Parts: sequence; structure tokens; C-alpha cells
Amino acid sequence: MRRISIWTIVLLSLLLPINIYSLDFDIHSKHAILYNTKEDKVMYEKASTEKTSIASLTKITTAIVALENIKDLDQKVTLTLNDFKGLREANAAVAGFRVGQKITYRDLLYGLMLPSGADAAQALERNVAGSNEAFIKLMNDKAKELKLENTHYTNPTGLDDPNHYSTAKDVFTVFKYALKNEEFKKIISEQRYATSDGSLTFRSTLSKANDLSIDYIKGGKTGTTGDAGLCLATFANYDNTDFILVTTGAENNGGRYSFLDHKNIYEYVRANYDYKEVTNTKDVLVTLPTKYLKEDTIDFKSPEKIVLYLDKDFNKKDLDYKYSGTKIITHKLKENTKLGKVDIIYDNTKLATVDIILKDKPKFSVKKYLLDHKLIVGGILLLLLLIIFSRKKHKKIKIKI
Repeated sequence: MRRISIWTIVLLSLLLPINIYSLDFDIHSKHAILYNTKEDKVMYEKASTEKTSIASLTKITTAIVALENIKDLDQKVTLTLNDFKGLREANAAVAGFRVGQKITYRDLLYGLMLPSGADAAQALERNVAGSNEAFIKLMNDKAKELKLENTHYTNPTGLDDPNHYSTAKDVFTVFKYALKNEEFKKIISEQRYATSDGSLTFRSTLSKANDLSIDYIKGGKTGTTGDAGLCLATFANYDNTDFILVTTGAENNGGRYSFLDHKNIYEYVRANYDYKEVTNTKDVLVTLPTKYLKEDTIDFKSPEKIVLYLDKDFNKKDLDYKYSGTKIITHKLKENTKLGKVDIIYDNTKLATVDIILKDKPKFSVKKYLLDHKLIVGGILLLLLLIIFSRKKHKKIKIKI
């Protein structure tokens, strides 16, 4: 398959719209996963289950755990010195809050997600759970709930720690889950937010997406540390479809490479995919033979029109229908019986599975039954004739006597 070099992609990203013709292309990120929300389908993966540091993508979990444990987002809390402990030494990004400041939980959540404030993360863990240990337990409990097999948290900020890790796929799973929370989705979709006391205005770290004219990206979260490299989780909308994309492990060149990767992947899909009709209600999926029925065969058509987001080169003529189930239809079957299923295959990939249902009660054909058993029927008729002839002969003998 055709490969495209990193520098070719970078140059095209900066100068022209991307038009990549193969999914086998180079990206800067070590791990990636692209998901089509509308069809519940992963469209692209690169080492998505490999354990890695995830930097501030951790804060996606921090935010959703906090949201699910806060009763009133407008309740005010007072920041203490403990909320800022160790952040300067770790060179962590902060939102700009101050010791003694009274702000709302809502302010903290926006400070957490837009400027990626580690001060907001530590303030949330203390006020929501009472301690670092208690909040981390909530985070790891959420990981277990979502069945994240390769994720473990040791802090709410994403600072590097050998025991703090995840995968692109696990981050995607958390992100997908969190986006179902309307408050979370609203927060990460905002470009700017002013705190309730008017002292701070936060701007989203997604500004580089705007610089690259990626206007279809509706929100997301950035992250970077020495171990993690550049990380980015975004959700986008185009072609009347929502997408989620997570990338981790890109080389840090000032924060640009992860955005270039998202632009390249999204642009590839936009350029090469579209909604295609896979089946309609006139398409015959399988034809089954019958036994002792009026019809010799029965056609089973697609019960509905199936439209999927597919490669623009898709051609219905190349579809393969693989049926498994009852092989012959007889009069013994009842109406609305599930006979089996048809897998609709394209380019060695299963696109959909359709149940094959016998809607009407089969109509028995006496004629076909008799024709199929003519030797037996002939023998019975011959026996009846012999019996009749024998009786007539017996009556004639009685008359002579």
C-alpha cells in the first residue's frame, strides 16, 4: 500500500487540504484511535492498547468523577495551600487560582479542562473526596466500572509516575462515557470562560485547532509531559456524524504535531468516506429452497434500508452475503420463525448482520407431496384396488351358491 512520509503530511497540512488515499499513512503520534459515534464503529487504530503515559488526558477522568460526585456546581469552596502543593516543583500547568480564593465547583471544572489547571485538579480532589487517596480510589473505581484493563491512576493531574498509565483505547472509552454527561460536554466545548468572581478568564488549549482551520473539532483536551509526549483527545462533527479521536505519544514540537495528526486523520476520512447504501428493501439477501410447499424457493429481502459510512469507492456489486441457518423451508415451520442470519461482507469486512425471519406460515402443497411419494401412493392405490377387486369377487361367489 502507498505510504506518505511525515514531512509530506506536515507540508500538506500547512499549505493545502489533505487528500490521503490510504489508511497506511504516517502520523507523529505513537498511539491513536478514531471512532464513529453514529455507527458505534472504530475506523482507525494504531497501537491503541499499548500502555503509555497520558499526561493531562487524565483530567477527563478527574472531571467526570468530580461531576458525578458534586451535588451543586455553584457551591463555593475556599482554596488552601494544599491545593497548590508540589505544582511549581513539577512545572505543572495551572489555571491561576490563588490561596484563599473563594470560587465555585463550576469554576474549578472550567479551570481544569480549558487551561488544564493542575491547581484545579488538586482543589477538586480535596473538596470532592477529602483527600488524594480517596479521590484516586474514585478514579480507579471508575476505571474498573468502565472495564479499563490497562489503566491505573495515582494522581488527578496526569503528572508522570511509573504507576500512572493508560492506553489510547482506554482514554477513548472514558472520553466517550464522559461525553454523555451534558455538563462535561459543555465545558470542553467552550473556548473561553470567566470565573464567577470575575478574577480569571480561561481560554481553551485547543486554540491550535483554530490556527489550523480545524473548525469541525467541537471540543477536547490536550496533554503533555516528558514521558507522555503530546497527547490529544477531540470530538468532531461533519457529514452529520460525530467522531472521537484520541492520540498519544507525539514528539513535542511546541504542541503542533498532535493537532496535525488530528487534522490529517479527520481530513482523510472527510476526503475518502461518505454514506453509501448497502442494502434496500428490494435487495434479496438469500434464497432458500422449500419442501412440499407451493413455492419452489422463497426470497428473503433486506428488512430495511442499510446506509453506512464507507469508502467512496464502495460498490454494492462487490458485496458478499454469507447465510447460516435453516437450509430448507418446510410446512412444519411457524410464522415469524427466525431461520438464521446473513452477514453482509465487503472487502473481507463484515458490515452488518441481518436476521432472516419467516414472516408467513408456509403453505403445504398436497400435489408436490404426492408427486414426491408416487411409489408409495401408487402402492397404496394398487393395494386398495386389490382389496376392492377381492371383495367383488367374493360377493359373486356367494350369489352362485
